[in-house]
Amino acid sequence: MRLLHRWSCHWDSDARPDTAYVGQYGELVAASWGRAHGMRVLRHNFRWGDAGEIDLVCRQGDTLVFCEVKTTTSPDSGAPARAVNRFKRQKQRSGALRWLQLLGKEVPIRFDIIEVWLAAGQKPRIRHTPGAFSLRERAH
Repeated sequence: MRLLHRWSCHWDSDARPDTAYVGQYGELVAASWGRAHGMRVLRHNFRWGDAGEIDLVCRQGDTLVFCEVKTTTSPDSGAPARAVNRFKRQKQRSGALRWLQLLGKEVPIRFDIIEVWLAAGQKPRIRHTPGAFSLRERAH
């Protein structure tokens, strides 16, 4: 597998890739980055019924890691992780519980957010937030 997180983005500054392509490319970059940092990617885009889609299901050591990947091409748009709202976190939890049902045993889990900034002709910038949220929503 090519280390996409080390390669410059392959479009030029005049090109404006569509949102779906940016999201898919960002997930590939995040998976590449995760592998380089000790994660084993078990599944891309896990979905089970209406439980919600998990961008990357990984293993790091004994821990099962459910990663939400947020990608942007706009340096002025702020942190992509802001889009991981309460509704999105609940969908992630639901998807993770489905995965654990299929697994059939308890294992340590973690919910991470991987933010990817893509700019034409530049290497992607990545910010990883391990344990960004927990299985249970905290009361405010």
